[in-house]
Amino acid sequence: MYKKTGKLFVISGPSGAGKGTINKMVLDNRDDIVMSVSATTRQPRKGEQHGKNYYFISEEEFKARIQNDEFVEWAKVYGNYYGTLKEEVTNILATGKNVVLEIDIQGAQQVKNKYAGVFVFILPPSLVVLKDRVIKRGSETEESLNIRMLEAKKEIAFIERYDYYIVNDDANKAAKQFESIVEAENLKVNASIIDLIKNENEEFNFEKE
Repeated sequence: MYKKTGKLFVISGPSGAGKGTINKMVLDNRDDIVMSVSATTRQPRKGEQHGKNYYFISEEEFKARIQNDEFVEWAKVYGNYYGTLKEEVTNILATGKNVVLEIDIQGAQQVKNKYAGVFVFILPPSLVVLKDRVIKRGSETEESLNIRMLEAKKEIAFIERYDYYIVNDDANKAAKQFESIVEAENLKVNASIIDLIKNENEEFNFEKE
């Protein structure tokens, strides 16, 4: 019986592009895609649960895991460490489900340098729209807004390193496009299927286990 393994999807884009919204819509709509739970050294916020929102570990343990090469990618942000554990990803993929990582450009490049994955970049319709979205959050000063927009331009320049792009002018449409990418990637011919078809001495079976 043919048993497929899952695929790793990496989704990135500038702050305000809507990647989190798209990701949540897809995850809520499908049971074959799982968001990987990251590890962090920051303290849990009210309502957050270990193993559900994050794996909350000490800085000493995090650094030890870095030395042991246990992360797919990691970064230090505002004094705290964040990272995706290899074990978390491989365990999910082994079940046949797909894993999605919602990470920044730097983290995506770490993954790309080590693993085979599908890289999807979320674009805003324009920089003007992106700026308006960030302003509506109401948490930016003029200075921080200018810095964020400059950073967005730098991030968008990395799109050539991605496999697909989605212009998020409508969240529902963008989510469906992401699902289409997942469907297409999971229907690609691979070595396992080729071996199964070529083996004329056994009857192949594509039923789900």
